[in-house]
Amino acid sequence: MLTLIKMATILVIEDDKDIANLIAYHLEKANYKVVIARDGKEGFPLAKKVLPTLILLDLMLPEIDGLEICRILKANEDTKNIPIIMVTAKGEEIDKIVGFELGADDYIVKPFSPRELVLRVKAVLRRLSLPKDKSILEADGLKVDIDGYKVNINAQPVHLTITEFNLLVTLMKKRGRVFSREMLLEKVWGYSFEGYDRTVDVHIKRLRQKLKDKAYLIETVRGVGYRFKE
Repeated sequence: MLTLIKMATILVIEDDKDIANLIAYHLEKANYKVVIARDGKEGFPLAKKVLPTLILLDLMLPEIDGLEICRILKANEDTKNIPIIMVTAKGEEIDKIVGFELGADDYIVKPFSPRELVLRVKAVLRRLSLPKDKSILEADGLKVDIDGYKVNINAQPVHLTITEFNLLVTLMKKRGRVFSREMLLEKVWGYSFEGYDRTVDVHIKRLRQKLKDKAYLIETVRGVGYRFKE
């Protein structure tokens, strides 16, 4: 499993040459293969050609911006399951929220430390390589096949991102238990950084939207966090 993570290919879509090279340097140092696209127009065709394990996507791109690229990637059958980490500048809170709603898995804010960058990449890839439990979780027409990575509502398939899937499974496995945002960051994202509570809230919102009339199963405990209805 560790070999899978180390051999992962990371596509970096970043128009700033210095930043792209800096990212590539630290990822290659951490034993990842790196491919670079200089703008959004080049990014999508390259993603289809390479089919990377993960994409680092800058939001402020020429030609086609990062949010549009994210939308295109998640709408395409070949690339929709590739996890995306958005790279944003401070003050772009609305872009982060929109990015999550489009299906991005995580974000990192410029300027970032090389350690944080590698940590976030490892955390997302760890979610991909975690062994699946051979079990089925069910609640009022909602069925989650953990081993098969499938979610159905009344026998109709629901497409979730890797992060949304892991978030749902974490809550369903401990029905009735309240998880704080910090606990969910640790369990689902694999890290905890001050100021990233909003990440959990946005993913819960997006998950509820996808669950539609079963959204009530995920309850908000005011001032504490979230739980799956007992």
